[in-house]
Amino acid sequence: MSTPFLHQSVLAAEVEEAFVSLPLAPDGGPSLLIDATLGGGGHSALLLQAHPDWQLLGLDQDPTARAAAAARLAPFGERVRIEAANFGAWAPPPERRAVAVLADLGVSSPQLDLPERGFSFRAEGPIDMRMNPEAGETAAELLDRLTEAELADLLFNLGEERLARRIARRLVAEREAKPWRQRSTAELAYAVAGCYPPKARHGRIHAATRSFQALRIAINDELGALERLLQRAPDWLAPGGVLAIISFHSLEDRLVKRAFLADGRLERISRRPLVADPAEAERNPRSRSAKLRLARRL
Repeated sequence: MSTPFLHQSVLAAEVEEAFVSLPLAPDGGPSLLIDATLGGGGHSALLLQAHPDWQLLGLDQDPTARAAAAARLAPFGERVRIEAANFGAWAPPPERRAVAVLADLGVSSPQLDLPERGFSFRAEGPIDMRMNPEAGETAAELLDRLTEAELADLLFNLGEERLARRIARRLVAEREAKPWRQRSTAELAYAVAGCYPPKARHGRIHAATRSFQALRIAINDELGALERLLQRAPDWLAPGGVLAIISFHSLEDRLVKRAFLADGRLERISRRPLVADPAEAERNPRSRSAKLRLARRL
């Protein structure tokens, strides 16, 4: 049974503070905020409330998220425009530059909580993992297609899984008896956990976490989309505008850090990423791995 798309935005106070003093729109009109990962609209609602002269362009490829954001942002009326788009493939109108661009990467809590989306090993569901459930290959189809060597490389490179070869061997052997597209997330998690020594199967982090992460990143081309965002987003900004990116694992954060250092269009606002304070980390466990990096358009 589906649950409402209720999502608690991470580092909300830090994002709001980052966008306190920004330049006016270059043409003298309303300032534009581009929320490249709109989700349930939590960050955008806070920013529109704090900046009555701002307009929002929100992007999201998940139809459930767009519907939830439209309902949440309805009080802001014509100040809000929502587009069905993956930020890695989106091309903005060149005549309108933004004063702020925000991207909150990764999977939202509602996506994880819906068993039918197949992101989580904590509930029985199809092995799907697509951010856009209406297009593309599922994780089960990927598992049925890859060779053992290809799957091992995927688990190691995208999940930083030290037992990648052992897990790949097990998953390929399992599909010989029954393909993964006929199995569930619980079966996949059980197979992965079985590759760990008994004492390592019940740690603070579930044994299947890294494998699920790797499959999700691959299915949604998350790192490729992030690289394209980092190439394009500086050109979406007016001079003095701020690019804010929240990442949740080292692969993403490394890409953001390197791009902010190497891109001549940007200057870092701070050397170190902003992280959740103890109160937020206690209140919202998802925030514990979040890192916010900020850069300003030169």
